[in-house]
Amino acid sequence: MTQDVEMKEQQQPSNSTTPSSPSTLHHLKEIASLIETGAYAKESRRIQKAVRLTNTLRRKLKTSVLHAFLDFALSAGSEPFNRLISYLPKEDEHEMEVDTATSVTQAPAKHPLPELEIYCYLLVLIFLIDQKKHNEAKACSSASIARLKNLNKRTVDVLASRLYSYYSLSYELTGDLAEIRGNLLALHRIATLRHDELGQETLLNLLLRNYLHYNLYDQAEKLRSKAPRFEAHSNQQFCRYLFYLGKIRTIQLEYTDAKESLLQAARKAPAAALAFRVQCNKWAIIVRLLLGEIPERTVFMQKGMENALRPYFELTNAVRIGDLELFKSIAEKFSSTFSTDRTHNLIVRLRHNVIRTGLRNISISYSRISLADVAKKLRLDSANPVADAESIVAKAIRDGAIDATLDRVNGWMVSKETGDIYSTNEPQLAFNSRIAFCLNMHNEAVRALRFPPNSHKEKESAEKRRERQQQEQELAKHIAEEDDDEF
Repeated sequence: MTQDVEMKEQQQPSNSTTPSSPSTLHHLKEIASLIETGAYAKESRRIQKAVRLTNTLRRKLKTSVLHAFLDFALSAGSEPFNRLISYLPKEDEHEMEVDTATSVTQAPAKHPLPELEIYCYLLVLIFLIDQKKHNEAKACSSASIARLKNLNKRTVDVLASRLYSYYSLSYELTGDLAEIRGNLLALHRIATLRHDELGQETLLNLLLRNYLHYNLYDQAEKLRSKAPRFEAHSNQQFCRYLFYLGKIRTIQLEYTDAKESLLQAARKAPAAALAFRVQCNKWAIIVRLLLGEIPERTVFMQKGMENALRPYFELTNAVRIGDLELFKSIAEKFSSTFSTDRTHNLIVRLRHNVIRTGLRNISISYSRISLADVAKKLRLDSANPVADAESIVAKAIRDGAIDATLDRVNGWMVSKETGDIYSTNEPQLAFNSRIAFCLNMHNEAVRALRFPPNSHKEKESAEKRRERQQQEQELAKHIAEEDDDEF
């Protein structure tokens, strides 16, 4: 009896010191079974769930776990197995012992499904990017894309769209994004011929990102205008598309359309995608300033965005006041930030808006003022400030920015009395735009509703209803907890 007790006491520490890799490996096996079920049943939703579960495990991935999972999912000695193993870093001695102990009891599949093989590529590629092994990630992504070209299954489309994104990311991290542009165009053509709408959506965004990375806005617009259009399948991809569309419209001076696209992208983006929403708000602020609008203070005080939007807050304050010297000092102070955000060229355009805002303040404050005083208040530093002030006032009157007349004989700007805005059509137009926005949001919400197949034909039992509600709750939980890795 004493010996048995001593043996049990000696075995307890070994069980308590087991590493965390078996639990991660167990989750990966469950994901693999979920992919197999979805592949046999031809249900893409199960594979989407598997991808979401993978995002929650990516921080727990280790070399030993991936070795054990590849040994479980792929047949040892096969070409995919040897290729994926070669991309992984070498293990420590302790990790090797853990792998050999766990892999003995596992019988690897002799004929793995294509979906499972592509998932192994995706898992290894995510691990390499997280470990900052960019060269190995490039090689792995290229091999996975070559394998994908030979597969034409709708159940692979969800995994393929993720591989496309990481394929582009791996080349972007190494500065070789231009090398894969032709390959992305070929993949987009293949996805179009195969009616892979999710792949088309992802590849179109990757191509737009590729073009915009090198400031090829005209080519990006030509591709976007000629690409086939269809209903969005992924909210994340639709947000990206709206963001890229807003950037293109901004460069093309179509500020009204750009503002609508950028604000819609910021609203539709998940709450966890903070960096993406910050970028959308930066561009939206510049576009609103170019339109002559002043963003509300609450835009700059959003949670988690205060520090990132601080330069744009000070810039907005300078534009609101109409102080040209303050505007120049802020533009020089945060020039590195604006260059990193690629908004420096847009801020150069704002100089005219600053002058016009200052002129509008002058026209409201003075019923009559000389052009020399206008030039002095606007702080024009040209060779002939009075002539410049005259041309600026004339252009502002022609564009309708100010309600005044120009007396060239005496060198005066004479302001007219301000009328009642409610006697014009502006309040009606403002209400009309708000009503149109609410109706558009309602229509998009209705289109986004999903119903189970054949729900109008079959009456589900109470047990099936509980199972369906549980699945919906799990799905909502995973979506809510989804990280901003996609952005």
